Amino acid sequence: MKKVTIKDVASVAGVSYTTVSRALSGSGDIGEETRKRIVQIAREMGYSPNTVARSLVARETKTIGLVVNNISSPYTSEVALYIEEQAWVHGYSLILCNSCGNVEKEQTAFELMTGRQVDGIIIHPADEETYHRILPYTKNTPTVFLNEDMGDLPASYVTIDNYKGTWMGTEYLHSLGHREIVYFGRRWGKRTRTQRAQGYSDACESYGLTPRFIDYPHAVTTSHQAYQLARELFAGGDRFTAVFANTDVMALSVLQAADAFGVRIPEDVSLLGFDNIVFSALPKINLTTIEQPKQAIAAAAVTMLLGRIKLPKTEHRSRVLVPSLVIRDSCRRIDPPREEHAV
Repeated sequence: MKKVTIKDVASVAGVSYTTVSRALSGSGDIGEETRKRIVQIAREMGYSPNTVARSLVARETKTIGLVVNNISSPYTSEVALYIEEQAWVHGYSLILCNSCGNVEKEQTAFELMTGRQVDGIIIHPADEETYHRILPYTKNTPTVFLNEDMGDLPASYVTIDNYKGTWMGTEYLHSLGHREIVYFGRRWGKRTRTQRAQGYSDACESYGLTPRFIDYPHAVTTSHQAYQLARELFAGGDRFTAVFANTDVMALSVLQAADAFGVRIPEDVSLLGFDNIVFSALPKINLTTIEQPKQAIAAAAVTMLLGRIKLPKTEHRSRVLVPSLVIRDSCRRIDPPREEHAV
C-alpha cells in the first residue's frame, strides 16, 4: 500500500505543501479554520508523520526505551504501565523490550533501542553483569537503572530501601510473637537481592532469632517453580510459625502450597509478602506485604531520565524510596515461647 504523504493531503485539501506542513505542526501562521480542515482531511486519509525524518532534523525522537527482566511479573508490568503513563505526560512514546532475565538478550535489546535512536533508556537489569555489558552504549545514551542499587558505580538509578523493607517485615512478625520465621525465595546475583536478604537476617539477629533461608535457584520467578519450592517447604517437616516471602508472587505460591497440604493461613502459619502487587488485595488473599511505591518509582525514573536527556553531562544521581508495611489478614498474633533464664 502507498503511504500517504503531505503532498497527497495538500492535493486533496487544495492548498500548498507548505500550508499543510504548517497546519500539522501547529504553526500559528495559518488560520484556525484552515488548520482544522487540513487536520481533519489528514486523519481521514490516514496520514501519519515521518518521525524518522523529523528526528534527524530535531536530533531527538521523543521516544524512550524500557528494558525489563520479566514482563510477566505483576510488579514489573505495573511499573512498566506507570512509566509509559509518565512518559506520555511528558510527550514521549515508549518502546518496551523484555530480557527474560537473559543478559545476552538484554544486551541485544539495548543495542536495538540505541539503533532506533531512542533519546534515553530505563533498564531493570537482569544480572550484576548488566552494567558492564551495556557500558559502551550508556556512554552515548542517557540511561537510568531501575530497581537496582548501583552502589559506587557511575550510574543513575532509582530503587527502594530493600534492607529497610525486610527489616520492617521481620520486626512486624516479631511483634506478633513469631520467633521461627522462614525467609522464602532468597536469590543471588544482584546487590538489591543481597540487601533484601540481609535486612531480614540482621533483624533476626537483633531480636535473638536464627535466620532460616529457603533459596530460589532460578534467574526468573515463575509461579510453577515457586509453587514446587513451597511444596518442599511444607513437606520438609521443619517447624516454623511464619513465612516471609521474597516477593508477593512467591507468597501466592506459598499460599497455594499451604492449601494443598491443609495448612491454614494465618491460623497455622502467618505469611508476609513483598511488593504489594494488585492481586495481594483480593478478598480471598488479603496478603500482608511490604509495598514498593510503584507510581513514585516510575515517576522518579522518568524524571531522572529526562533530566539526563536534557543535560547528559551532569553528574549521576540516585533516588532511594522508602517502602511501607501494608497490614491485611495473612498474619496473626501468637503467644511467643517463654524465655528460659539461667538460675
